[in-house]
This record gives sequence, structure tokens and C-alpha cells, in this order.
Amino acid sequence: MLSGTPHAAFGAGFGAGELVVGVDEAGRGPLAGPVVAAAVVLCKPCPAGLADSKVVAAPKRAKIDLAVRARCAWGVGVVEPDEIDRRNIFGATMLAMSLAVERLVASLGRAPDIALIDGNLTPIGRCERWAWPARAIVRGDAKERAISAASIVAKEWRDRIMVAEAARHPHYGWDRNKGYGTADHLAALRAYGPSPLHRRSFAPVAQTEMFPT
Repeated sequence: MLSGTPHAAFGAGFGAGELVVGVDEAGRGPLAGPVVAAAVVLCKPCPAGLADSKVVAAPKRAKIDLAVRARCAWGVGVVEPDEIDRRNIFGATMLAMSLAVERLVASLGRAPDIALIDGNLTPIGRCERWAWPARAIVRGDAKERAISAASIVAKEWRDRIMVAEAARHPHYGWDRNKGYGTADHLAALRAYGPSPLHRRSFAPVAQTEMFPT
């Protein structure tokens, strides 16, 4: 399931009846695995403890993720490494955000009045599938609770993918590094070469293909 709509509340912190969606991504920097975006409409009352996913301890983050997906409306977009290589990571991130909002809208049956995007750019004019009003907020995951919720859902969703893939590709330590370019991951790349989940357009991966050990 890539979306859910229990107890969605419209207008959290904005005009009455206004549908406000928070959007954030996880996985722009890793060498392997997908980029994942989440779109969330907060419920009322919203889950406690919302904050930027990077500053929330993993056990607490997992509990908040479950609460958001149980009580709020949400959608997730996943863009795989081959598409990242075709589009570049920026384009793939814009696509993941668009897919996340598409799935949220499909489950709600209503388009957002505004999508709040973490960062300094929105997908408007940058992804062919984006079709909604949007506003970029720098460090929005620390300022807007809907974006905080999206950051947590995206992070937890991607982490689950990488832990599952670690069982299929055990050399790279993805259960620990989640695909980021840690020393053990880079050493495994040099020793074993890239897997099907590696992003071949990223320099450390491309270099192992050019100069295999």
C-alpha cells in the first residue's frame, strides 16, 4: 500500500476547509537504492513528537511513522535507481514528490489547495506530472508539522526498503548504512562491484565500473 486516508483533517493551520499537504523526500545522497517521497495531510489532533526526521531517534521515529500512517492521510512515491540514472537525482526527486501527491489525491478524491515542499524549489515546471499549487520552505521539515510528518514517513519507508534489500545483497551493509557512501560500503563496492540497486550515474559507483579491482 502506497497511500492511506484514515481520519484526514483539512485545514491544519491554514484557512478553514483548506487542504494543506506537506511533502518531503529521503534518499537523495545515497549511492544505492531508491529516492522516496511522502505527502501527508495532518489529522486532528496531529501525532505528537513531529520534527525533522534527522533529529528524531530511530525508535521514536518508527512510532511516529506508525501513528501518522494510522491516523493521517498520506501517499508515498518511490523512484528506482535506473530512473534516477535516466533523470538525474534532482529530476527523480521531483518525480517522487509528484507520485506521492498523486497517490494522496487519488485516495482522498480531492486536490490540495497548497503543497508545502521542503527545500528551496518545488516541482512546478520541473516535473511533467506535478499539477498542484506549491510553496517551497527552506528547512520546512523543522518549521511545518505536515512536512515533518512527511519527512518521517519517507525516511522510515526508505529505511525499510534498504533493510530488506540488505538481505539480498549482504556485502554492502545496507542494513547499517542505508546505501550511503560509508567506508564499509565503498570498500564493498571496490571488492564486489555495483549491484543492480546502485546508482551508476553517481561518481563512486561509476568509478568502480571504470576501474574494477
